[in-house]
Amino acid sequence: MTVEQQVERLRRGTVDVVPAADLAAKIERSVRTGAPLRIKLGLDPSTPDLHVGHAIVLRKLRQFQDLGHEVHLVIGDFTAMIGDPSGRSETRPQLSPEEVKENARTYAEQYGKILDPEHTRVRFNSEWLGRMDFQDVIRLTSKFTVARLLERDDFANRFREGHAIACHEFMYAFCQAYDSVELRADVEMGGTDQRFNILMGRDVQREYGIEPQVALFMPLLVGLDGVQKMSKSLHNYVGISEPPTAMFEKLMSISDVMMPDYYEYLTERPMEEIRSLIAANPMDAKKQLAQAMVERYHGADAGPAGRREWERIHQAHQLPDQIPEVAVPASELGTDGRIWIVRLLQLAGFASGTNEARRLVADGGVRIDGERCADPEAQVPFRDGMVVQIGRRRFARLVAQSAERKAQSAKRVERRAKSME
Repeated sequence: MTVEQQVERLRRGTVDVVPAADLAAKIERSVRTGAPLRIKLGLDPSTPDLHVGHAIVLRKLRQFQDLGHEVHLVIGDFTAMIGDPSGRSETRPQLSPEEVKENARTYAEQYGKILDPEHTRVRFNSEWLGRMDFQDVIRLTSKFTVARLLERDDFANRFREGHAIACHEFMYAFCQAYDSVELRADVEMGGTDQRFNILMGRDVQREYGIEPQVALFMPLLVGLDGVQKMSKSLHNYVGISEPPTAMFEKLMSISDVMMPDYYEYLTERPMEEIRSLIAANPMDAKKQLAQAMVERYHGADAGPAGRREWERIHQAHQLPDQIPEVAVPASELGTDGRIWIVRLLQLAGFASGTNEARRLVADGGVRIDGERCADPEAQVPFRDGMVVQIGRRRFARLVAQSAERKAQSAKRVERRAKSME
């Protein structure tokens, strides 16, 4: 491909490239010298799942790989102990080193669904940030003013509204910027919410005598709630490693209004074709979208299977093929063999407390063997194998805890404990 063709391909689907002329210049130099560009993406291991919102950026990284460039994934194990405040109205909780290590452990398997693992370099920013001494930190922070940091919208808003800003939160932007110095990144990619941090990386590279990176911004995908960006911490996401049926189920919950963006950002279908498809049959369009996503991450057979299961449950109103079992001890039952509906939901794992369980019942989303139960005071006759359903997605089969089941459960707990040692 010519330089112009490469630039055109890489700019497709982006929100902004800063500065655009530098991207063309860097690609031209790469073609002329044969030296691949270093493309950086920072990943925050706040929870262990990558979601389809991340896939927008990861698919763009794969395009860079296909053009012969190097992808460098920076796992922010050091910065996760600070907590990224981007877009937050309050301080984000800090993670312990153990939590970060556990969350980062599954990343390689997940990004391998999109990127070429052989041409992906993975680095943990504790490698360089962890060895900086206090003099290094002072030298880094001396290059910017507090006024410059307060230009960032989330800091400015919190300062104006009188909300606390902890000093360590300022350090997140410095750390992310210094990652670009260490890697000598040519391009850094991220969502539009990372604009301040990524542009700051350009400035810090310049201060350290390094050619500034190009900032390439990708659109943010709205989460399942239809309001906020898809985020692990907001629990409104579709994980790329989720089971096929769960992925299909979640994607079917998006609104018709959100469908064009999901199609545009997550598929290669032409927009004219997408608009016609949605206008003709929104339900079928949503099924095709969900099926395409499941096939991408779980294989060609998983997509139709996920669709059949969804249609069987939600259109034919049948039970799922696989329902998790929950053992109920005899001690939980009354002398008449009944159990309080609130306690039943707690045992099934649908509610962590009495108030939450009462709310689920009062909202009308609880069914016992297909029959709606709306009375929080109800005493339910227990039957071995009875099915409890919450809303459209959550099912549990309740079984009597026999001595054998009790022993098996104890063994599972023991094995789990040993595996964690």
